[in-house]
Amino acid sequence: MTPAHAASVLGIYQLGIDEGNATFETQAPNWAAFDAARLPRHRFVAVEPGGEQVLGWVAASRVSDRCAYAGVVEHSVYVHPTARRRGVARALLNALITSTETAGVWTIQSGVFPENAASLAVHARAGFRAIGTRERIGRHHGTWRDVILVERRSPHIA
Repeated sequence: MTPAHAASVLGIYQLGIDEGNATFETQAPNWAAFDAARLPRHRFVAVEPGGEQVLGWVAASRVSDRCAYAGVVEHSVYVHPTARRRGVARALLNALITSTETAGVWTIQSGVFPENAASLAVHARAGFRAIGTRERIGRHHGTWRDVILVERRSPHIA
């Protein structure tokens, strides 16, 4: 993912936000804020074969600055609605898993709304497990929402 992908990445992010079951956010940030919040070595885009159209993206952020959490990241993955059911999310998660394991990251985590069955399913297929439900963790458009915490612990990092 480079600044050349910014408009597409933020556009896909906003589409996910608008659908209502992807995030507590209500507006995609500008590129500077997005870029500053994500780890440069752990963000990827999927593009249409032979083209430049961005189909989706994945990016990871630090969970904490505390050294005990140095090997733990939180991620987001978004796919354009017209590119869903084509393996894009799985390919993006695989790229993230490879990059994080290479860097010594032992846990990738994310919070997923229970209503987002497609995201929960693709995460499960990629080796993530549901840790538990954070009940009424935050308000989204005035309604309390639960979040299922999912994580993938690397089997390669002891």
